[in-house]
Amino acid sequence: MDTRIQLAEPAPPDPAPPASPQTGQAVRETLEDYTLRFAPRSYRRWTPMVVATTALGGIAYMADFSIGAGIAMAHGTGNALVAITVAAALIFVTGFPLAYYAARYNIDLDLITRGSGFGYYGSVLTGVIFASFTVIFFALEGAIMAQGLELGFGLPLWLGYAVSTLMVIPLVIYGMKALSKLQVWTTPIWLLLMVGPLLYLVATDPGTVDSFLAYAGTDGEGSLNTASVLLGAGVCLSLIAQIGEQIDYLRFMPPKTRANRRSWWTAMVMAGPGWVVLGAIKQAIGVFLAVYVLSEVGPAAATEPIQQFRGAFDAMMPSWLVVPLAVVLVVISQIKINVTNAYSGSLAWTNSFTRVTRHYPGRMVFVLVNLAFALILMEADMFSFLNGILGFYSNCAIAWVVTVATDIGVNKYLLKLSPHAPEFRRGMLYAVNPVGVTAFTAASGLSIAMYFHAFGDTVQPYSPVAAVVIAAVLTPVMAIATRGRYYLRRSDDGIPVPLLDAEGNPSAVTYDCHVCRQTFERPDLAACPAHDAVVCSLCLSTDKAGDHVLPAAPPVPGSRS
Repeated sequence: MDTRIQLAEPAPPDPAPPASPQTGQAVRETLEDYTLRFAPRSYRRWTPMVVATTALGGIAYMADFSIGAGIAMAHGTGNALVAITVAAALIFVTGFPLAYYAARYNIDLDLITRGSGFGYYGSVLTGVIFASFTVIFFALEGAIMAQGLELGFGLPLWLGYAVSTLMVIPLVIYGMKALSKLQVWTTPIWLLLMVGPLLYLVATDPGTVDSFLAYAGTDGEGSLNTASVLLGAGVCLSLIAQIGEQIDYLRFMPPKTRANRRSWWTAMVMAGPGWVVLGAIKQAIGVFLAVYVLSEVGPAAATEPIQQFRGAFDAMMPSWLVVPLAVVLVVISQIKINVTNAYSGSLAWTNSFTRVTRHYPGRMVFVLVNLAFALILMEADMFSFLNGILGFYSNCAIAWVVTVATDIGVNKYLLKLSPHAPEFRRGMLYAVNPVGVTAFTAASGLSIAMYFHAFGDTVQPYSPVAAVVIAAVLTPVMAIATRGRYYLRRSDDGIPVPLLDAEGNPSAVTYDCHVCRQTFERPDLAACPAHDAVVCSLCLSTDKAGDHVLPAAPPVPGSRS
């Protein structure tokens, strides 16, 4: 069947079916946040630096201070700093190709994952993992805010958990437009409150630096050793999935052109993989402040950011200002990150649910679902066993991100077995691609088994290394073994206009969707096999009967698209 639509002298179009109420709701809600689809050029009006500032505002979380402090309390400053550096280097390297693809092709991490080794339904698994990441870190930040509200206002923790959850709902109803304003305006205040105390302590009391560097941990040893470094790095690597939240903003980057290429690359690197530089600095600051307040509050409370900054503020300002400023810092940080957690989590849950059920329930449903899961974790006092949760979770996150990054860097660019241009539309992809699914499943399964001592205590600290190595090796091995034949179900989407323009950016040519009757840009559409028309990616996702899905037409094995 010839599925190409005719652009010159088109025949009268076939009557379009009436748009269903569900489709209408989905279209209206996704016009702001583009939950399940490509972010069109007509919407992406921000400069590269505004996008970068908004994306970096989302990493204002306080968890880094707790993570760094927790590692130092257990293993000493030296091991903590090396662990932070090792994890940061790996996160930067794996985050770079993902961030580039998001900014270049204007799609989120789930859409990138679909065409980078997992398939249309295979990436549902990783979508749930990313959604779980947002739940865990929302709960962690909410717990930190509740600690601040307890210190500042005497609010019981259980009530503080509820307040920190409910206050986010009004802020996350809207998408990028509202979040960009929130992040840009609050970032200067947050930076001042975070960096000011550290600079003051170092300048006025240099001895704090010596105490910080000499701290040996609660066990009193603290000498550098591989096991301690890898255990600490495993906790830090739980943050590797943060690149997904950075991408939720980076997909709104403007097209890369000769005129803006310098600012475009700067913004992409800074807000993409570069987020981990600021994250590592915050973890190191957390170690410094924990050591500083340790003698006053003890090792358990020293990992709480509210206690760390209360102690720092107490050294530099009147006592009546100390607690209010510490609470303000914690509240601003929590709001900045948790609107991102709630926003990104709702996108991930909605994306996965809609693909599996072919029903769009509305993103706000999953905002509430995400927040409910997070509140349950907070009420269960997840903060008290933080490192255990993060150490376990990091194995899944590492396996996923390394698999996708390897597919982009090796399978696409070196082996040329994976299609160069990302594909995410239903009908164009196989349901499951064994390349990514096999690599991810093996890497996460074996590393989790190692983490829980299945292969003995000696190799247990090496579970993050196992996740990295297995995912990085199996991804190209599986691509070679399958000869790349499971990436594309068909290579022709039936539209003669090229997917990319002359500068390699997604085409801005527009068409009207035959089903929902809305106008969409070229990358978001495919030809309809039953009508002389095109259908948008969202209508394809919710097409229960598959009437608008293109038939299979396998590409030549090993070819690039």
